[in-house]
Amino acid sequence: MATGGVIGRFAEQVRQQGALSAWVGLNDPFVAATLAREAFDAVTLDMQHGAVDFAGAARAILVVAGAGKATLARIPLGDFATASRLADAGAAGVIAPMIDSAEDARRFAEFMKFPPLGRRSWGPRAAASLSGLSGLDYLKAANGFTLAIAMVETREALDALDDIVATDGIDGVFVGPSDLAITLSNGASVEAHGAPVSEAIDRIVACVKARGKFCGLWCVDGARAKYASSRGVAFCTVSSDQLLMRAAARAELAAARS
Repeated sequence: MATGGVIGRFAEQVRQQGALSAWVGLNDPFVAATLAREAFDAVTLDMQHGAVDFAGAARAILVVAGAGKATLARIPLGDFATASRLADAGAAGVIAPMIDSAEDARRFAEFMKFPPLGRRSWGPRAAASLSGLSGLDYLKAANGFTLAIAMVETREALDALDDIVATDGIDGVFVGPSDLAITLSNGASVEAHGAPVSEAIDRIVACVKARGKFCGLWCVDGARAKYASSRGVAFCTVSSDQLLMRAAARAELAAARS
């Protein structure tokens, strides 16, 4: 549902044509704002393995919106209460790690969606203004554009995939390729681009499409994102703030010393 705000526009884009997002682990809104002013469609904040805390995320959401872009965030494991706070702060979507069952998915969705889909409590502190709506209009529309995205990164999640995707209130899934590689190899490999992971992604994409939902993927670089998009992945993150800085530093140092 389009609303005229950055939140609704992003939900519409990822469902209809796909989106590319920056990935930020540094807890400085300036980093998110800088990347938002490049050609990314959104910025995703990593609160699980990155250094981003809630206060940093809330500030980043506002400065990214100032660049006309939406913000998503990956929460720490099981921290569904923070998912609700991020939705109130104006996050267009929340990615929840290690969703391994329909029950995990249901509990996550409860914190992201208002009744009758969930039990999210009222308090859209920044979300209403970023959506372009207020009061009852926001309440009626928010479940459609505040995205609850379940991470699929274990054998258990693959076994329960259809039940997870079918859960009311889950809008899409996000593949953690490294963790998926670890679990599929029983701890013998972290190869995120190997055949087992690629085959699993194809299966996941087929499942979400059959349910009218979308698949996302963490991509190490633009080439991987292009490949994933060609396989039907609708939401790709492209590299990370740390990887981009290191790559730029290496390139410029190589040029200086050549």
